[in-house]
Amino acid sequence: MDIRIGITNTARELSFESAESAEAVRGSVATALEAGAPFVEFADAKGNVYLVPTAGIAFVEVGTEESRRVGFVA
Repeated sequence: MDIRIGITNTARELSFESAESAEAVRGSVATALEAGAPFVEFADAKGNVYLVPTAGIAFVEVGTEESRRVGFVA
């Protein structure tokens, strides 16, 4: 699933593909924000780890879990 994270005072967004479910991503972000954690940790499908400061999160966009369709739509 695709994840986009907007960070304040930054022109670009952090965008990556994750193997985690949408509920797991939402839960980790919500837990970190409610607990006042200094950062949230994300792992992408390739094994890279991203640490995002919670104070700088502008938005988190979690894509759908269904795969892309192949072919033409009539």
